[in-house]
Amino acid sequence: MNRKEFLRQSALATVGTWLIPDFVKAYEQHQLGQTPSSRKTLVIIQFSGGNDGLNTIIPYRNDIYYRERPKLAIPEGKVLKINDELAFHPALEKLRRWYDDGRFSILNNVGYPNPDRSHFRSMDIWHTASNSNEYLKTGWIGRYLDSQCSGQCQPYQALEIDDQLSLSMKGDQVKGLAVSDPKRLYNQTQNSFYQQLARVNHEEYENVDYLYKTLAETISSADYIHAKTKVASSSTTYPSHELGRRLKTIANFIRTGVDSRVYYVSHGSFDTHVNQQPQQHNLLTQYAEALDSFLQDLKSQGQLDNVVVMTFSEFGRRIKQNASNGTDHGAANVLFLAGSLLKPDSSLTASPNLTDTDQGDLKYTIDFRDVYATLLDRWLDVPSEAILGRKFAGLKMG
Repeated sequence: MNRKEFLRQSALATVGTWLIPDFVKAYEQHQLGQTPSSRKTLVIIQFSGGNDGLNTIIPYRNDIYYRERPKLAIPEGKVLKINDELAFHPALEKLRRWYDDGRFSILNNVGYPNPDRSHFRSMDIWHTASNSNEYLKTGWIGRYLDSQCSGQCQPYQALEIDDQLSLSMKGDQVKGLAVSDPKRLYNQTQNSFYQQLARVNHEEYENVDYLYKTLAETISSADYIHAKTKVASSSTTYPSHELGRRLKTIANFIRTGVDSRVYYVSHGSFDTHVNQQPQQHNLLTQYAEALDSFLQDLKSQGQLDNVVVMTFSEFGRRIKQNASNGTDHGAANVLFLAGSLLKPDSSLTASPNLTDTDQGDLKYTIDFRDVYATLLDRWLDVPSEAILGRKFAGLKMG
């Protein structure tokens, strides 16, 4: 291929590669001494839109809860009681047994100082693990990937089951790979034009070298994932909705030994300003169904002790319902850990204080970065301080 033809095709490829919905630069780094069957894995479920934590884990004995939500509060007779103060939303019934078995934990009042009530800004704060007055361009999982890459990176070690990559998965040197359908990604990358461009030495063309290096890595990742996942898939029955399909994809990746430490999925929207009850009930039902199937699948694989599932939302909702039978943007919220036996100290599950508030919102008592620090230090086995930018004490765990 001469220079003129190469540059002509470069212009085509600049457009063509972005026609691949799952096209992003990937990360790789094999963990020495760990096989896929024993390696600890983190799965992150994002409740997009700001889930109403007060109607998820319900303070059913609190008069203020019922006074401030005369039409939205879940009646005591319908809740799934956890203890003398707190109860599950009835849509979470399938997760009750996992709670009873110590495989589903609740962290209440999770947030950060000076909370931002914008969806986009608050999600950026959670994704980057920044202070509310900081603006970072890299995500906490992306920086984890950077810290683990020794210059011999393979793609696919952090996978987002989606067509787009969230900020949390973007590092300075490396990024996770977004893939919603492994077979579709593989078929797209088998295009002869892409294959030819990926084989050409582009180092002398500095302006396009990164683009084609990325293309080559994406094709390599697609080949690897396709080869791994074309074997027999799970026999566990999953719900047919999107979250069910996405968690089944992750379970198949784990089952077939895809060399990934982190998986990421989103669920929602939970932005329930109007007529909240049916929308939240439906979304929480889908979550409980999908996570129940996923945990059953992991148990059948013998992988339940090797996986932690963290579920979070960018903020909670206000204590007081609005005039449209919904709730508006709030601050602190509930967070879930599921899977392996990580037992938070009982102080971390304390019922929210509805009298000492932040402008009518719940105050945080757990900094979400302490959750991240615990997962990095004690689960992914990497020093959290370098990734989070400063030292966080982490959670008290039983």
